[in-house]
Amino acid sequence: MGRLMQKKYESGAATAYITRNRAINYLQISLPDFRRLCILKGVYPREPKNKKKANKGSTAPRTFYLMKDIQYLSHEPIINKFREFKVFVRKLKKAFAKAEHGRAQTLQENKPVYKLDHIIKERYPTFVDALRDLDDCLCLVFLFATFPQTKNIPGDFVQRCRHLSVEFMNFIVAARALRKVFLSIKGIYYQVEMQGQVVTWLVPYSFGFNAKACADVDFRVMAHFVEFYITMLGFVNFKLYTSLGLHYPPKLTFEAKLKDDDEKNAYCLESEATGERLAALSASLASVVTQSTEEDEVELDEFEDSRTQEAKQEEEKEKAFQKLFNGLKVFVSREVPREPVVFAVRSFGGEASWDRSVAMGAAFDESDETITHQIVDRPKPDRQYLSRYYIQPQWLFDCVNAKMLLPVEDYFPGVVLPPHLSPFVEYKEGDYVPPEKEALSRRQQGLDTGDAVAKEAEDSEEEDENEEEEGQEEEDEEIDDEDQEEEEVEDEDDDDEDDDEEEDEDEEEEEVQKVEKKTPLKRKQDDVSDTPPSSIKVKEGKLDYEDASSKANREEWEARKLAIMMIPKKRKRLFEKLSKRERRKKHEAKKLTAKREEFEKSQKTMKKKQRLSNN
Repeated sequence: MGRLMQKKYESGAATAYITRNRAINYLQISLPDFRRLCILKGVYPREPKNKKKANKGSTAPRTFYLMKDIQYLSHEPIINKFREFKVFVRKLKKAFAKAEHGRAQTLQENKPVYKLDHIIKERYPTFVDALRDLDDCLCLVFLFATFPQTKNIPGDFVQRCRHLSVEFMNFIVAARALRKVFLSIKGIYYQVEMQGQVVTWLVPYSFGFNAKACADVDFRVMAHFVEFYITMLGFVNFKLYTSLGLHYPPKLTFEAKLKDDDEKNAYCLESEATGERLAALSASLASVVTQSTEEDEVELDEFEDSRTQEAKQEEEKEKAFQKLFNGLKVFVSREVPREPVVFAVRSFGGEASWDRSVAMGAAFDESDETITHQIVDRPKPDRQYLSRYYIQPQWLFDCVNAKMLLPVEDYFPGVVLPPHLSPFVEYKEGDYVPPEKEALSRRQQGLDTGDAVAKEAEDSEEEDENEEEEGQEEEDEEIDDEDQEEEEVEDEDDDDEDDDEEEDEDEEEEEVQKVEKKTPLKRKQDDVSDTPPSSIKVKEGKLDYEDASSKANREEWEARKLAIMMIPKKRKRLFEKLSKRERRKKHEAKKLTAKREEFEKSQKTMKKKQRLSNN
């Protein structure tokens, strides 16, 4: 017997995918609730390979989901909470319409609320999975922490985002997990390392909120994501704090002393004082057990192996990097953004403070003589102390990225700052490497302590001065020549007749030379052929000696050409693409080097003009 004929669109892509409208009817919820449910559960639209088969022969544009995902959503208990909330809204409207204020109050007190704990456990079975997906969470939480309360942005969301972001930053300070900082146009990029996982996120600058610029943004969808990320970050913070043996919610070690100091100023309410002290990032966190929060030193077994030696050296470098700002006492001026500067200083063991009128939690005043560095962003401070360095904020972030303390002379107030290089760029062979990056790598390797760079600058200045002196000498010579010419003009009037005769003779000689030069090649060949054979001689040739390096290069090139010839036809296209990419990269590197040379020339000319104008 033959098998039964299977009808069309009853298997394959037609049953594996489902459209959004059919999914909403299947779940019996509204479109906003379906969107929120998909965001919370991590279900996203899919792109089938053959849209026509998935859409059962229709070519109309549709949004598709996997049927398995929709069946998975149908068992979610939050759907019942959505339905209960609809009933609650209907009852509340009736109570307000009938002016039953008591009933409305009881309804609001018994408002249906759902929790996302089980969804967090489903989506992230292990803590490492949560850390790997923490980038987007931190970006959105830190963004919402800067927003004001609006119609689409609830005020409790903003407060919780700010509270959780401050808790996370305090953990980074306690664990000294910060690795890279980059100031870009979009904001500040931070990179931390926690339990072997690297997390990078973006923090916006603290500018005013412009509602007109955000008119096209759908804040409702973003609020659904933030709702999930708030719960997730709360769990992550709890796990991170307990891993270091710290209190959660966090407590400060010197909270009583800070309370006494802040009561004298009384800048906020007592209910907000704890959060403000925590947001200051200036005090250390209290631990559950009265022990140091530093990690116990693990004694490694000693083996005579290069790998173990390299691991030990890397560990020592990492520990030294975590104590980069140890012993530094930094004061932040009023014009400098306080939070990123204090976060960078405290993450590497330094102490930071600011003016007490700016924010709570200031550890020391500006008049303290033990301050080593003061961060300023104005050309000339009003009052200067000889016991400290006055530097611009970029010095801190460049030191973090360089993993060493850079010389402060390049960052004095009013000085043109060096370029702020991105620590996230990895230079490969053939790429253009800026000269500042090369100088920094030499300094990191200990080959250059900064004296060579200063010497090059001095040499360039000396060259410029020598060129200027030569230019002045040439100008003086030109002036002298002009004076001599004026004197000779009078003598030339007397000898005009003799000069005319000499000029005629010179012109005749020049014409003869031109005629000789214009003799055709054929005439010369005839002259050569007319020479007798006895005059032709054979001379001894000279050996062309080839050094070892050029010979090795020639042999290498011949071997490369032979290898290219032996590439099969199937893989030759791939090889041509790769070689074309390398050539393009080299061409771009040459372009950038040429631009850099032009820029340096223009800078030199600008300096020359400034010196001449000053003189």
